[in-house]
Amino acid sequence: MEPTIACVVPCHNEEAAVGKVVRDLRTALPEAVVYVYDNASTDRTVEVAREAGAIVRQELRKGKGNVIRRAFADVDADALLIIDGDDTYDASRARELVDLLFEGPYDQVVGARRVTDDGAYRTGHAVGNKLLTGAVRSLFGNDVTDMLSGYRVFSRRFVKSFPALAREFETETEMTIHTLHLRLPTAEIPMDYRVRPAGGESKLRTYRDGWRILRVILDLARRERPSLVHTVIAAVLALVSVVLGIPVIAEFVRTGTVPRVPTAILAAAIMTIAAIVLLVGYILESLTHMRQEQIRLVHLAYPAPVRSPRRALHGAGTGPVPVRKTAADGP
Repeated sequence: MEPTIACVVPCHNEEAAVGKVVRDLRTALPEAVVYVYDNASTDRTVEVAREAGAIVRQELRKGKGNVIRRAFADVDADALLIIDGDDTYDASRARELVDLLFEGPYDQVVGARRVTDDGAYRTGHAVGNKLLTGAVRSLFGNDVTDMLSGYRVFSRRFVKSFPALAREFETETEMTIHTLHLRLPTAEIPMDYRVRPAGGESKLRTYRDGWRILRVILDLARRERPSLVHTVIAAVLALVSVVLGIPVIAEFVRTGTVPRVPTAILAAAIMTIAAIVLLVGYILESLTHMRQEQIRLVHLAYPAPVRSPRRALHGAGTGPVPVRKTAADGP
């Protein structure tokens, strides 16, 4: 039995580009079902997508994260590909991503953006992507090339174990950290990233969305690395306590008295709070470990993505592609 493939195209006012994206996907993956999830568009996005041959569904709550949450719940496939509907990614190369997912097998294959057109990637977005990617590397200890890419293909077991809590463009950050934290096998293929077609308008806002993504990273660090976060907080509190307490202790050693009793009490109280914060961090770390075990078991309840023996024998790809494995793949 052939594996099932689905393509999900989130769209908000993409009348100028969505038709080409759908046609390219249907040409590259004729066996796939293409879903366009319209996100409260006010132009002809729905009509153009239907004319191109896509199944159109509606998600009225604005935000890409809401679309992904809905699509991951609704669509059931062995391989699920997501791609933005603005034609900035090369949809004609979708076959390469899907083939690599099955050949790995991987739980995620990412189309890492490679800018080919001047103006396709604003300076603020490029700098922000590097900074945020660096923050994820520091917090979660793995190598990530393009954390914010919107061109990815997932296995069924990734989709069904991914909680999808984000509401807007921070959903890619959530996907990346989910992958890194569970050490899921993943790979990347460099993909050209081009300028939007005439009539298209970017929905990203450099500072607003960058701040939102940074908040998501910090919140995920608090939830996924509680011992680290609480250790840092406890260390700051302990330092404050030491700074306040050293003069009091020095005075006591010299004179045998404690004239600054309020300061001594404050220093002792802050140190006590630091110890409690550190203890809470280790308790939360244990709970996080238990939650990760449960997610891992959900992930393992689904088989790895595989092709049928007949298809694997004859091949369906376009030849070798450049791939960068993550540390999850091993040597």
